[in-house]
Amino acid sequence: MENVDGWKPSKVSTCFRAHPPRLTVPHVAVRTRKQSPSKAQAQTHDKRTQYLFIAELAGEAERYEDVTTQIKLIVQHFGPQLTLDERNLLSVAYKNITNNLRNSWRIVDTLEKMEATRKGGKAPLIRMQRAKIEAELERVCRDIVGLLEGKLVRGAKAGEERVFYLKMKGDYYRYLAEFAGQKEARNKYAEESLTAYKLAYMHALSVLEPTHPTRLGLALNFSVFYHDVKQSPERACHLAKSALDDAVSSFSEDTVMSPTMRDSLMILQLLRDDLVLWSAEMMNAP
Repeated sequence: MENVDGWKPSKVSTCFRAHPPRLTVPHVAVRTRKQSPSKAQAQTHDKRTQYLFIAELAGEAERYEDVTTQIKLIVQHFGPQLTLDERNLLSVAYKNITNNLRNSWRIVDTLEKMEATRKGGKAPLIRMQRAKIEAELERVCRDIVGLLEGKLVRGAKAGEERVFYLKMKGDYYRYLAEFAGQKEARNKYAEESLTAYKLAYMHALSVLEPTHPTRLGLALNFSVFYHDVKQSPERACHLAKSALDDAVSSFSEDTVMSPTMRDSLMILQLLRDDLVLWSAEMMNAP
């Protein structure tokens, strides 16, 4: 049962792409006046605001590829330090794209297994469709991993931002490991995912409260990695239980029920659900 694979922060800016009109000028030398620093800064701010607005618009229209394009433009022109709204837009966009592809893969994979028992001769066609989905999923995952490794993780400040990006890196390497056809590739992606998750978790333990939704979301996805990719329900249960115990022990009567806390409680419930399910699996194992 995955978490934050579907989870979005409460205050994620919801999303809006329309390319700004392309301006052309005649091929002549033009002498321009030097702008004052304040005017140049204002124009820079306006450009970033425009990219963000188009990304939000694209998100509202569920054009998630367009969302990623606009956020990449922000990174390209203004550097890897994204605002909270920009960061959440990027995360939610890639999550929606990959969730759709992963769901499609599962459906086609199920149909392929059903067809194998019928001897109807359609299995090769189904395999072709599955391969097409896998190629698209790999492209998307490599795209975000490249952005994370090349820009966002390197430019992240210590604290929640760094944990957030390292968690994303672990997530998308996990997806690559889940669908890798060859054992060598699967093992490689799994190790990359494990390294990213470990770095994220070690940093989270030192900089984030046990009830912080980013720390809890990381614990949930990391435990899913141990269960699904490493085939280790024992480690998955240990990690999930540790995160649960730490969070519960930090609650008090004075805890305020804020939107962030509601996010945390939702993730805690997912951790509990997984812990119950995995514990039952181990008890029923031969």
